[in-house]
Amino acid sequence: MPDNFHFAYPYMAVLAILPFLVYWLLPSIKNRSTALIYPYFKSSANVSKQKPKRASYVKKRSWVASFLMYVIWLLLIVAMASPELVGKPEKKIKTSRNFLILADLSFSMANTDWFIDQKRVTRWAAVKNIMQDFIVKRESDKMGLIFFASNAYIQTPFTTDLETVKTMLDEADVGMAGQMTNIGKAIVKGMDMFERDTISNKVMLLLTDGVDSGMDILPLDAANMAKKDSTIIYTIGIGDPGSSSSDLDERTLTEISELTQGKYFRAKDAAELEKIYAELDKLEPIEYEEESFTPKTLLYYYPLGIALILGFALVFINNLIVIFKRLTAS
Repeated sequence: MPDNFHFAYPYMAVLAILPFLVYWLLPSIKNRSTALIYPYFKSSANVSKQKPKRASYVKKRSWVASFLMYVIWLLLIVAMASPELVGKPEKKIKTSRNFLILADLSFSMANTDWFIDQKRVTRWAAVKNIMQDFIVKRESDKMGLIFFASNAYIQTPFTTDLETVKTMLDEADVGMAGQMTNIGKAIVKGMDMFERDTISNKVMLLLTDGVDSGMDILPLDAANMAKKDSTIIYTIGIGDPGSSSSDLDERTLTEISELTQGKYFRAKDAAELEKIYAELDKLEPIEYEEESFTPKTLLYYYPLGIALILGFALVFINNLIVIFKRLTAS
């Protein structure tokens, strides 16, 4: 017997004595037979030398059938006791936070002023390359993706399947959401996503390289809405504000982060962006809310199956015996 073999309900073993208690304490079932009473009954019995039988009798069962029925009963008890193989306890990560990435896909993200491995790439290609590693490390978070430019749309709803988030990020490209930069609309879209989820710990990461050009809702108004909903917004400004190719609005991004108890970062190149992600891991450390999980392999169906097979076999044999007796009697 393996060491990890256990019964979930071992107290079921007390039922093993139940058939004996029934046999000893309850009266036997008496079967009635027809009887004919007529005058001179005793005289007729003496003349015929036949001994009269009682009108009721206790049907005798063979010891083999009784033994098989008791074996079936024991197998049913074993099944009710739920035998199982218990594995070693494991830790299961419980999701503790919604982490939403708002990424700018406006046309300015197509500027090729960043370098990865000494190769000139677009800002979006560099951001995407580094962000993928950041995503797969957030294994205790439910992550979502929103891409924005002139409009904002949901690329990935909140999920714990971070590989899917990574794939959906890889499939996105500049211009998918329009040409301009609408930061306020992106934050409001993120708030809508949070409202549909039950986890109260909410964090946004806003990446953009431009100045807000939206007219529907101002970024600071949207940030105030996030503040009232206890949402933290970290902002990352992409590019060098001193460069002629940059129209980065650092002031607005700083005010958004300060208003929501977050922090603003500026990423001039890929190396700095990678450091920012490392800093974010410190500011929002991965929280493992672990649930204890013990894997179990249930084995009750083995004794239950054997009991059913024996039961059907016993009924089948009894019917064959009855049919045989009737044929021989006729």
